[in-house]
Amino acid sequence: MAMTIGDLMEIQKALQEKYKGIWEGDHPDTAKAHLLYAVEEIGEVSAILKKRGPQAVVADEGVRAHFCEEMADVFMYLCDVMLCCNVTAEEFESAYRAKADHNLKRDFVGEHAHYLKSEK
Repeated sequence: MAMTIGDLMEIQKALQEKYKGIWEGDHPDTAKAHLLYAVEEIGEVSAILKKRGPQAVVADEGVRAHFCEEMADVFMYLCDVMLCCNVTAEEFESAYRAKADHNLKRDFVGEHAHYLKSEK
């Protein structure tokens, strides 16, 4: 069965509780630190794509496992940011669906035509 955003956040709550007093915690004052950790992990994902290439993520089991591990770190820290700011899974899911619906209705090509034109 697939994990939900709520599942991810519950796991992060359990990890924060287990490491209470060792990790920074999940209160508003630590949201920035968690976001910076997420950015650091995104850098690690980027390094895999840069150094090994996306085809290696698709075809090489070891590279793929490392990529998935680093992506999991990204999601963990992003969940921590939401926990720090008292964002619920339901709030996030609602915002995500609304943004996705908005993007599905957009005319991306029309809105960004000036960027998409080739320079001659």
